[in-house]
Amino acid sequence: MSSFLASAPVQSGQNLIGNDGFFPDIDVDAALAAMRQDGTVTAERLRGALVEGVLSVNDDLASWRTDQLAGGYATLGAVPAPLVDGKSAHVHRYLRAVYCEARASLIERYRDYDATAAGDRKADALMQAVEDLRRDARWAISDIAGRPRSTVDLI
Repeated sequence: MSSFLASAPVQSGQNLIGNDGFFPDIDVDAALAAMRQDGTVTAERLRGALVEGVLSVNDDLASWRTDQLAGGYATLGAVPAPLVDGKSAHVHRYLRAVYCEARASLIERYRDYDATAAGDRKADALMQAVEDLRRDARWAISDIAGRPRSTVDLI
């Protein structure tokens, strides 16, 4: 037995998600391409996941942002960092963190999309991807803030 699940075409032209002025705005089309998201996620859910990703990353970098503003840097791109492909490394890492958070959130929310046994096995495999995405987001945030990537607690 086989089945066919049609997915909607990937939507474009969804504008920008405005940020706080220090951190960059998020281009939804660029995020869609970077996250390799197909058409199974609606534009509204994609936007919602990206907004939540922005909020999460901004919260994690709030005290670092305050220090940078006090140091006279008005935007993330103005904070001294190597330039790669014409952009600050901090901007690249910020976008990576937001995209990873958003993608992880989408995978978690769509876990119950397919209720078949095969769908459940696929969902279990995707949960490893969620952990990897969350790790990548944490590493990007740590790299921006100049903190070590690993946190070790003695128990």
